[in-house]
Formats: sequence, structure tokens, C-alpha cells
Amino acid sequence: MKEINNWFKFAKDDLKVAELILKEEIFNQVCFHSQQVVEKVLKGYLSVEHKIIPKIHSLNDLLNLCIEINKDFSNLIEMCFKLDKYYIPVRYPDALPGILPEGLPQEKDAIEAISFAKKIMRFVKAKLKK
Repeated sequence: MKEINNWFKFAKDDLKVAELILKEEIFNQVCFHSQQVVEKVLKGYLSVEHKIIPKIHSLNDLLNLCIEINKDFSNLIEMCFKLDKYYIPVRYPDALPGILPEGLPQEKDAIEAISFAKKIMRFVKAKLKK
């Protein structure tokens, strides 16, 4: 259980950072840290299920591993797909052009990203309590 606690502690820290920098209007970093929340929560779930935690960052790939364990995780596909788009382009100014066709995230995107991170965190916590 210690490992899951570490994954969730780091996820909570990323969520706090996302909420703090939202106030500073650094929307690309809000989206990145929201993606990180979900990555760590999914890896925490996999660790509780005694699965090898892959050294990957793709939420879609991690989610597929969770779906193999519990089909209910398929309810998270859309949110993970959207958050996954933020991993690279919001961190590097020379990321592939057009990877985010609408440009860098705006306030509405950042608010949505935090909302998705919170929903997914609650979902995973609920699954772990059962």
C-alpha cells in the first residue's frame, strides 16, 4: 500500500500545482500537470493490482492496461484522450507544429483539464475502495 500512497501523494501535489498556476494564468502548465495527475493515479492503480508499471507517459496506453483489469475504466477514454494531447506540446516550444491545431491551451482548456484530473482521481479512488 505504500507504493499507492506515493503515487497518489505525487498526483495530489501535481493537482495542487495545477490549481496554483491556474491563478497565474499559465494554462499550458496547468494542462501538463493535470495530465501528470492522471498518469500517476493510473500507475498507482496498476501498482495496487500488482502489475508492472510501464515507464511510459501515454494515458491511453496506461488506461488500456487498466481496462484489461476493470472494464469500467473505459468510461475514462475521452478524458484521457484529451489530456494525453497536452503531454508534449505544452512543454516544449519546438514540439511538432500542428500537434495542437487550436494552439496553446487557453483558460477554458485549463479548467477542463483540472476537472478531468479530479474526476479521474475520484473514479480511481472509488475503484480502490471496493
